Formats: sequence, C-alpha cells, structure tokens
Amino acid sequence: MESLKISLKNNARILKSSVNRYAVYGLVISILAVLVATMVNCYSTTGTISLDGVYTVQKTQPVLWLLNVFPFVFLFWGQYVGSMLAYEASALILDQTDELRSQTAALEQRITHESTHDSLTNLPNRVLLHDRLEQAIHIAIRQNHNICLVILDLDRFKEINDTLGHFAGDRLLKQVALRLTGVVRNSDTLARMGGDEFAILLPLIDGVQGLQVFIKRVTKALIPPFTLEGMTLDIQASMGIALCPEHGKDVDTLTQRAEVAMYAAKQQKNGHAVYSPILDRFSPRRLTLMGELRQALREEELILYFQPKIDLRSKKVDKAEVLIRWQHPQHGLLKPEEFINLAERTGLIKDITKWMLDESIKQILRWQKKDLFVSLAVNLAPSCLLSHDLPEIITGILGSHNLQGSILTIEITETSIIQEPDLAYEILHRLKELGADISIDDFGTGYSSLAHLKKLPVSELKIDRSFVMDMLENEDDEIIVKSIIDLAHNLGLTVVAEGVESKEVARRLQELQCDLLQGFYFSKPLPAGEFEQWQAKLPLKNSSETADQGVTTWWVVGNQTDKD
Repeated sequence: MESLKISLKNNARILKSSVNRYAVYGLVISILAVLVATMVNCYSTTGTISLDGVYTVQKTQPVLWLLNVFPFVFLFWGQYVGSMLAYEASALILDQTDELRSQTAALEQRITHESTHDSLTNLPNRVLLHDRLEQAIHIAIRQNHNICLVILDLDRFKEINDTLGHFAGDRLLKQVALRLTGVVRNSDTLARMGGDEFAILLPLIDGVQGLQVFIKRVTKALIPPFTLEGMTLDIQASMGIALCPEHGKDVDTLTQRAEVAMYAAKQQKNGHAVYSPILDRFSPRRLTLMGELRQALREEELILYFQPKIDLRSKKVDKAEVLIRWQHPQHGLLKPEEFINLAERTGLIKDITKWMLDESIKQILRWQKKDLFVSLAVNLAPSCLLSHDLPEIITGILGSHNLQGSILTIEITETSIIQEPDLAYEILHRLKELGADISIDDFGTGYSSLAHLKKLPVSELKIDRSFVMDMLENEDDEIIVKSIIDLAHNLGLTVVAEGVESKEVARRLQELQCDLLQGFYFSKPLPAGEFEQWQAKLPLKNSSETADQGVTTWWVVGNQTDKD
C-alpha cells in the first residue's frame, strides 16, 4: 500500500509539473493582457500613455479591478483542476498498469499450461511427462524403489477415425481420458503422448502384485461400451510396461522400452506386456521391414496362399480366398498382419494389391490348363477401393489375359465403404459391370448400416470368425450368425462363414443353411502346389456315396489340427 501511495505521488508530481508550467504561462499572458487593456484605456481617456494616466484609469474605473483579479483566479483554478487531473490520471495509469500485469501473468500461465498440457484432453503432454518421469527416476534411484511407466494405445482407433471422422475420434479420446483419469491416483501422472497413445507414470508401485491390480483396473475401466454418434463401441487397448531401474535408468530408455512392450502386446493381442530383451525385435524389426518391403515386391519375395471355401450345396471346392505372405530372407514366412499396415503407411499397398490381382489371374490360368477351375477372392484395402483407377486396373489385367471378371470376387470391409460412401458406390458398381462378385468381409464387426447394404451391388456376406469360432459356447454369437444368414438370404445374397475349426461348428452352420464354409477344419491357407494336392485328395463330388453320407465325411481332409 505504501509503495502504491509513493507511485501515486510521484506520478502526480510529474503531471503537476507540466500543469503548473502551463498555468504560469497563462498567468503571464493574463497580466500582459491586463496591462495592454489598461494602456489602451489610458490613451483613449487622456490622449497619452503615462504612469499618472495609468494610475488615474486604474483608480477611476472599477471594471479594470475585476480584470486585474481574473489572472489570479484562473491561476488558482488551473492549479486546483490540474492537481485533480494529475491524481486521477496517475490512478488511471496505475489501474491500467495493474490490469496489464494481471493479463500478462495470466497469459504467461496459459502459455505455460498449453506448452505442458494436451489441448484436446487437458492432460499432461509428452513434455510434462518427460519432466515428471525424470524427477521420479532420480527419486527412485536415490531411495532404491521401483517406478513404472505404462504406454497405452487404443486398438483399431484408426478404423474408428476413418469411419466416423476425426471429430468423433476426438470425442472418443476425451471419453477414454476421463475413464483413465478415474483409474489413476493423485500421485500418478496420466498423459497423452499424441494420437491415440496415452502414458501413465506410477511413481509408487507395490511390486508385481500392485502392477497386476492396476492393469486390471485399467482393463475394467475400458470394458463398458463407449457411446459415439448413436453407436455403442467396444474399445480395447494394448499396454506396454517398463520398470525403473530394472528396464532403464533414464527417460528415453524407459519410454522406448515401454513402447516396445506396447507394440509386442498389440502384435500378440494379449492386452499387455512387460518389457523384456526378447521383445526388442518388435521395434527395430518394424523399421527394417518398412524399408525392405519395396525391395521384397521387386525381388518377388511376396507369394500367394489359397484357402478353400466349401460349398455345402454343390459339395464342390471351386472357390478360394487369396492370402498374401512374405518369404523374408531372415525372418522366414511373414503373415499379412506383420507388414500390410506398413504397406499402407508407405503407400505400397496399391502396388501390392495390383501385384496380387495380376498373380491371382495368372494362377487361375495355370489351374485352368490343369483342368482345375477355381475362382478367387481378393481382399482390397480401403485406400485401394477408393481409388478412381481401380476398375481400369482390373479391366487391364483381365484384358491382358483374355478373362472375364466373373472369375474374381472382390472382398471389401464395411469400414472402407463408410469413409466415402458415394465414391465407394460408384467404384463398386463399375466393378460389378465387369462381372466381378462383391463380398463384404468381416460382416458384423464394422459400423455400417442396412441403408448402405441395400445400395451396394453385393452378392456375398462373410461372417466374421469372431462370431463363428465360439458360436456353440456363446448363445449371443449363434444368434448373430443366424441373423446374418437369414438377412443375407432375404436379400438374395450368398453367406460365407469363416473361422470354422471343428466338425460340430460345421454341422451347426449346415443346419442354419449357411452356403459356404472356410476355416482350418478343412484346410489352412496353402501355397498353390499344396492347394492342388489338397484338391486331389477330395472324393468324387458327384458320387452317390458322397451324397448319401452328406458333407461331413469328406471334410476331414488336410491338416485340420494345424492352426498356424
């Protein structure tokens, strides 16, 4: 308060110095004006200007007395008003200065908050997490106790983002952040690393048992479905766990190893994984594969596998699904889930799809020369389906081999349609005009609606394996399978059930009047040569014995127990 009074007085003194100076100027001018008026009056009265005449005029004319007083009155009034204005101006300046300081402090606080917190979820960001993790590591090493870093990444978030849009994806991230906030303790730090990746720092963890309890709490928090755009979505997450000092004694090492564990958990689909040196292959391996994929396409390291589809009505196997594999020189045979996502990231997916289509057509021609007639189903990634030149590419491939489009089935996912429905409808209709059949793969797991389905030139639905495999133990799964079969038949569509791994499931699907079956019970995916050998082992499809025995006798062929 005392400093405020001093500032006020100093400001007033500075302002008054200017006010007083100009008041003196006014006084001098007023006195000069009085003298001039007196002399003019003296001259007009006496005809001359003299001291006696000035004295006489001042003595005999009272009006001049009033004029003589005015300069001093105005001087006092100016001084008083100037002082008041000086104090008011000083107070105003101080108020504005305080307001400016408050705004500056608030702006600095906001800038600091924004630099250390995520703008979407308001959680600490990577910068603040780094700072807190660094402090926690120092304390843990000094006090000889463990801390834990958990990296959590949502599964299939890109699919949700692409299907429902980024705004809906942001809303989902906010909901996930709120649930995770309810799980962590006050001493913990929940941060958003970016995208759909979160980090949880546990500076106080009660051994392995405490870690297991925490993982169960996080898993349980994500079990209830999320409501988004009028839909209920089941969201799972993959968690990677690293401990200090066991797995690292600095921020970068601990974070990198938690990331490695998270990728391993996502790859192994087991929910969570604790870092171990064995898992290090997941991190550099991904980077290596990303760089080697283009060379693999050029060096013809990619090969096609074929999984047969069993027709329950005709008792024939004249259809198969094409599956791609990578015969890597060092890592051996790699399945699609290990490199297709990398192909999409690097933009190679279109080249790989074109190669798959061309090789599939060539394989059909090779089989036709051996009197083996099989139509093939080829999966298309969303980015390939939504490419304007896709119909022309397929037309060119078919034309170069003088084949009709009817020997191909194009398999697409529900989510690839919803990204850009109008463009997808246009391209699918153009593919249908070529004679190709259109199949919706993994039906029931996406986020499409019947409104989309009835507009599409679809001829086939494939029931996702997640419903088929447990349908005998899970009544809800069987209801879903039956509903999809009835829906497809009412729409005049063929139904394929994939993931058939037992005779009992196959029998039940036959009772539900499913059209085609596909799964390890009949055959795992096979390279072309082994597929031919498998075909050769089948009994005659038109024999009366086979017809009498039904479809269950000749199913038991191939390596049914091999789930690889």
